[in-house]
Amino acid sequence: MSQKNNDSVSIIPLGGIGEIGKNMMLVEMNDEILVVDAGVKFPEEDLHGVDLVIPDISYLLRNRERVKGIVLTHGHEDHIGALPFILKKLNVPIYGTKLTLGLLREKLKSHNLLSRSYLRQVNPGNSTKVGSFKVDFIRVNHSIADACALAIHTPLGAIVYASDFKFDQTPIKGEMTDIHKFAELGDEGVLALFSDSTNVEREGYTNSERQVGQTLNNAFENANEKILVASFASNFHRIQQVFDMAVKYNRKVALSGRSMLNNVKIGRELGYFEVPDNLIIDINEINNFSPDKVVLLMTGSQGEPRAALTRMSRGDHRISLNKGDTVVVSATAIPGNAKAVGHTINQLFKQGANVIYEALSGVHVSGHASREELKLMLNLTRPKYFFPVHGEYRHLHLHADLAKKVGVLKNNIFLPDLGDRIVLTEDKGYTQGTVPAGRILVDGLGVGDVGSIVLRDRRLLSENGILMVVVTINSKGQVVAGPDIITRGFVYVRGSEKLINDATERVEKVLSKCEEKHITEWSVLKSKIRDALDSYLYRRTKRNPMIMPIIMEV
Repeated sequence: MSQKNNDSVSIIPLGGIGEIGKNMMLVEMNDEILVVDAGVKFPEEDLHGVDLVIPDISYLLRNRERVKGIVLTHGHEDHIGALPFILKKLNVPIYGTKLTLGLLREKLKSHNLLSRSYLRQVNPGNSTKVGSFKVDFIRVNHSIADACALAIHTPLGAIVYASDFKFDQTPIKGEMTDIHKFAELGDEGVLALFSDSTNVEREGYTNSERQVGQTLNNAFENANEKILVASFASNFHRIQQVFDMAVKYNRKVALSGRSMLNNVKIGRELGYFEVPDNLIIDINEINNFSPDKVVLLMTGSQGEPRAALTRMSRGDHRISLNKGDTVVVSATAIPGNAKAVGHTINQLFKQGANVIYEALSGVHVSGHASREELKLMLNLTRPKYFFPVHGEYRHLHLHADLAKKVGVLKNNIFLPDLGDRIVLTEDKGYTQGTVPAGRILVDGLGVGDVGSIVLRDRRLLSENGILMVVVTINSKGQVVAGPDIITRGFVYVRGSEKLINDATERVEKVLSKCEEKHITEWSVLKSKIRDALDSYLYRRTKRNPMIMPIIMEV
């Protein structure tokens, strides 16, 4: 159902509700669709082998002629990462700030999509027209430069979308969240506020990014050997502070990690870094300098198995970690990564490094607003309707409770499911049906070709292994070779001869009976082999390996 008049506006979340990641929201008005953000979500443990999770955009594809453009809040993966996959099917204008588009341009280039896409830059504090939508880009503080909230103007009032923000009173670049603009919108009348719920469990205010600078200064001041700093490659303010400390303490900086190298290159080209020409050296030059004269700035703060920091903790990286080196893990663990991060930190300590990490010091601060800042955003904008976003369900419920305390009417607070169409009018808001929504799995070059059956098989393989039965038959269904049993991840064959021999005998009996009854249909033979082994293997081992009969004909 499309939106065809000025009396109402429809909101449809396709991601970022009940989850952290995969952010995408649709605004429908005057039979036009405006898309806000298009992010990815990183797979959880149950998604074996999956690389990325992106939103289901089948509704957009069915209504492609109505889609007027995509507006982006900032350059984090959970807000722009799905675009290379989406733009292969939906080629529309993209609007964002200079850094956001700079990071996106590099992603599109790697997917050979840059020539097909047209990117339109909007500076913070300015507005643009997207179809009949007027969109204000409002500067906010976050853990990446050039982040913005959006005000999407409608005849019923502005829709304010503030998915990632905080109020930093002493930001690195001196550019604060534009509090005056939010207050101005509140005076004019805000129809709906969509607000960041990530830190709703934290009381008070989120600390300033400058606090990290103090901790880094202490680390540099007390370090006598190499300094290794692991951080998110997108946190330009954090990277700039590392550069500043290196200049102050007369150290050279080497970069490690593809995203770190790419982002520093992009940041320097776009003017986001102030770096002396001779500060950055190639990583191959690091041994040309005394250990107390170098800093290694890298990715790997999430304990990724192949990341430089993780490999150094294991001792299998070309740059060795020596006793007395200082390692600063300047990031917090993304949900699901805590175990890997903890293991890496343990290994770093075991190697003799002095490790500084979030649990012990102010080496990282969040980019998201805490409870008092969330109240401030509500009080500045004074919305008629409120949607907590960018959080798991507990975050959304707590944020909804906070909004009630601030004065938003209970009936005007919405916690929709993905795909719900919420219609907002001057008098009321209500749910009116749903559109297809959910997750599309990206696995290698495949997009959407991994479904529940494939995931079930991967889970089964990871938990119980596989047992293959190889049989060769002739055109009359007579066995000419086999059965041979091969296992992987189930049992060690040399230590389980009796089990394998007994299983082989059971298959031989099944095949003999099939031969007597002239059964030659492969699907029937495979089914009977599985039936013969399934309950038997579980009874003997209390495990259910995947049983894969392989029949060849000669």
